[in-house]
Amino acid sequence: MRDTTTRLTTEQQTLVRQVAARLKGEFSGTFSPETVERFVGESRQVLEERAQVTTWLPILIERFARDRLRALARVEGRSDETRPAVLFLCVHNAGRSQMAAGWLRHLAGDAVEVYSGGSEPASEVNRSAVEAMAEVGIDIRTEFPKPWAEEIVRAADVVVTMGCGDACPVYPGKRYEDWELADPAQQPIEVVRGIRDEIRQRVQVLMASLGLSPEG
Repeated sequence: MRDTTTRLTTEQQTLVRQVAARLKGEFSGTFSPETVERFVGESRQVLEERAQVTTWLPILIERFARDRLRALARVEGRSDETRPAVLFLCVHNAGRSQMAAGWLRHLAGDAVEVYSGGSEPASEVNRSAVEAMAEVGIDIRTEFPKPWAEEIVRAADVVVTMGCGDACPVYPGKRYEDWELADPAQQPIEVVRGIRDEIRQRVQVLMASLGLSPEG
């Protein structure tokens, strides 16, 4: 019977149940099935509330729930992960934070864990940001705006904020950087290219401070 409280189709609901089953297997021995179910349910709720189009929601729910569970494992000492973790936060998680995350993944590869989030997530990534990053060979088309999650903030070694002000979470003792960058929203591509290039420079400085060398 279809759940009438959700916008997901019966097929999509089945896919979400399959997501929960996969994550239970992936995190078996780390978290109980009930914990995994809870994280999948919470991730579904927050993403579904903001989604204008639900087509890809099962995939996005899986990615978000997995990120949150990995972060929680790290926070609770249930993981042997030693790579530095960086979280980029802005208001909509649609432009600056997505470009920064794209640059760090591109330049540092698997040497770092990269997260991003927003205080008021948009419905999709800024198309000009996607275009500008594609020009330098970085594909962020499959990224999606999402809210910041407490366990990810706690797991991050560095939290980089970009214009979210008091809405960004603050935890005592954690390393924070605030990058003053223009918002690419509704800007022409020429302006977005300049923001993209400035973000690259800042990411390179951040990498150096973490002892990370560019790949290749």
